[in-house]
Amino acid sequence: MFQKVLIAEDMDFINSGIKSELTKLCIQQIDYVQYCDEAFLKLKRASLDNDPYDLLISDLSFDEDATVQELKTGDQLVEKVRKEFPSLKIVVFSVEDKTFRVQTLFNDFKINAFVWKSREGLRELKKAIQLIYNSKKTYISPHVASALSKNEAIEISDYDIFLLECLSNGNSQEDISKSLEKKSWTPSSMSSIEKRLKFLREHFNANNPAHLVSITKDLGLI
Repeated sequence: MFQKVLIAEDMDFINSGIKSELTKLCIQQIDYVQYCDEAFLKLKRASLDNDPYDLLISDLSFDEDATVQELKTGDQLVEKVRKEFPSLKIVVFSVEDKTFRVQTLFNDFKINAFVWKSREGLRELKKAIQLIYNSKKTYISPHVASALSKNEAIEISDYDIFLLECLSNGNSQEDISKSLEKKSWTPSSMSSIEKRLKFLREHFNANNPAHLVSITKDLGLI
């Protein structure tokens, strides 16, 4: 079993619950931090001391306070950790359930498990840790498992990013159409733009264009 685990979570009561489950697995050293920057530095320090961590468990959302942070979200932490420590096992423990975000964590950042915070979350977390320790398999909670199905997977193209950027700049669909024509990008008709934006709103569960911009900014798409 893993012997040295780092938890990145800013809620004390959740940290306590995670620690309790990890203790049941006879994990010897369990450390936790409340900031993403601190988590990365702790991983770096342990590696330099030749006493690396075996597993990182991280939330995605961290409340901002007076402490200035370079890494403000769990996504940013996971991305940086994966580049620096490609073999480290990573479990995300979060209430997030947006398809694209979960896909990105697995496909781009190569996490080993995604556990959805729920009433069964801690039980699932224990199960996920046992699975990724004993095999090369990944774990994903049933609630968000559809995110990895072929039917749910979509590619966000440069065309989509351009539409979202134009939308965030307050451009009308007519303005976007003219911009696409100047770039010789197709489709450039207003009806096509409207259909694609409608698809993106539905995919990201956005209530309106402003909400879509907000979500995609949070995800780092624009």
